[in-house]
Amino acid sequence: MKVDGKHFRSIWRERDGWSVGAIDQRRLPHEFVVARLTSCEDAAVAIRDMLVRGAPLIGATAAYGMALAMREDASDAGLKRAYQTLIVARPTAINLKWALDEMRVALAPVDPLERAEAAYARADEIAEQDVEINRGIAGNGLKLIEAIASKKPGETVNLLTHCNAGWLATVDWGTATAPIYLAHERGIRIHVWVDETRPRNQGASLTAWELGHHGVPHTVIPDNTGGHLMQHGMVDLAIVGTDRVAANGDVCNKIGTYLKALAAHDNGVPFYVALPSPTIDFSVHDGIRDIPIEQRSGVEVTDMTGRTADGRLETVRIVPEGSPVANYAFDVTPARLVTGLITERGVLKPDRAALAAAFPERIAAAAE
Repeated sequence: MKVDGKHFRSIWRERDGWSVGAIDQRRLPHEFVVARLTSCEDAAVAIRDMLVRGAPLIGATAAYGMALAMREDASDAGLKRAYQTLIVARPTAINLKWALDEMRVALAPVDPLERAEAAYARADEIAEQDVEINRGIAGNGLKLIEAIASKKPGETVNLLTHCNAGWLATVDWGTATAPIYLAHERGIRIHVWVDETRPRNQGASLTAWELGHHGVPHTVIPDNTGGHLMQHGMVDLAIVGTDRVAANGDVCNKIGTYLKALAAHDNGVPFYVALPSPTIDFSVHDGIRDIPIEQRSGVEVTDMTGRTADGRLETVRIVPEGSPVANYAFDVTPARLVTGLITERGVLKPDRAALAAAFPERIAAAAE
């Protein structure tokens, strides 16, 4: 995707061939800063502190973290230590475990003297695979937008999205935004309602930033506005991303997604989830019961950071001192509220049979 006409990815190998560059998403939208990761611990901190975020990007970052670790210590003990360091960085996004398992399987049989080179090669493959998967999601999701556009010729197709499932959440293209970018490139008149997505404001800070810099018309809205817009026919289609999809089609995504799905269901608005296949967790059969929900620091709720009128970045407290806060980072939307799952292999019904038929190799991998 593009930033003011220049192509960027969210993560890449630097020119030295071994260190890893990544856009520091904590600094957006006010500053565009590239961080340099030089160790496995750097990668773990980047994931934990949300320098990088979004399930696919977390997976790619973990893969490069393993490569960085093999550069320092390619022994069997070093491989095990790197895996254990990275796996605990964030608990909800299944792509983290998927990428680490892929790296461990690829590296375990390799001679330690050759592991670093093999690790970088496999990490590069994981990153490129993510890009290709997201291109597939773009094409399959585009058909949904085209179908709506054909029913209202000359009018704008209004989409709603939650959190950031854009190219910043992946290596490139994004998941929920991939069809949006492709529709924009094809000349379809589109407009995106962007949920601010409290408490970290990924919609207001990240989705709005990337849509704006790519030239896609959009409007940022408070989180609780979506239902009102749907009631008045101002949303044609909702597309969100996900951090984990259970085998039964339940969808775990940023907190607040469930409420959007309820509003969409009540107002007859199609509610789609865009996901790459590594986000499917066939080992989880009931998302509401079994997916672990990360609880993050209360500071994310009590404090907000923004730019002052004179250009300074300041953090202020918005909650009274002494008031307890809770910060559940994700919720689970039951499959019955999901119209369809947009994957690289087509738009699927959100159920066990459809997922199993489309991705039989993932079932086999989950059983191992």
